[in-house]
Amino acid sequence: MATETSSKSQRIYEASFEPRIKTYIHALVILPLVITIFGIVLIPFWLLFGTIYLNKYFDNLHCELTTRSLNFKKGVLFTVERTIPLDKIQDLTFKEGPLLRYFGLSSLMIETAGNSSTSMTDMKLIGIVDAPEFRKMVIEQRDDITYNRPGTREVDSGDNEHLLLPLLQEISETLKRIEKKA
Repeated sequence: MATETSSKSQRIYEASFEPRIKTYIHALVILPLVITIFGIVLIPFWLLFGTIYLNKYFDNLHCELTTRSLNFKKGVLFTVERTIPLDKIQDLTFKEGPLLRYFGLSSLMIETAGNSSTSMTDMKLIGIVDAPEFRKMVIEQRDDITYNRPGTREVDSGDNEHLLLPLLQEISETLKRIEKKA
């Protein structure tokens, strides 16, 4: 059921996250701690306080697809909220590395127009339930607003010639006036 999120945008889908993401993050923190001597001392503290932190982190994870954007929120101490307009999304990369696969998780990386580096992503979503289906919904909604927007359809020259000719003549006259002033 779609509900209003703003005056112009409606919620299409609210993603949920796998609880296994907490175990995955635990493993990502504990592995480097085990490798270092100083880190071994910190493992009991991480197991105690990390569990509390990860429960709050998991409770604060929020991702929703609206008719116009993808909204994401995460964090406990430092909160990150991202809104990415769907028409700016260029690529949605679906990744499952060995560690993610071991925990039954996947990663969805979102790249937008204007991203200067090929190795950077604008947003990374780990642990979304049924990530391939969520990716498909985002792509379909992006395509709907990108290709069905007024003014983005191809112009049929036969039907619209009578509209384009006066506009082209006006542009030509303006360019001639600019040339005379230069």
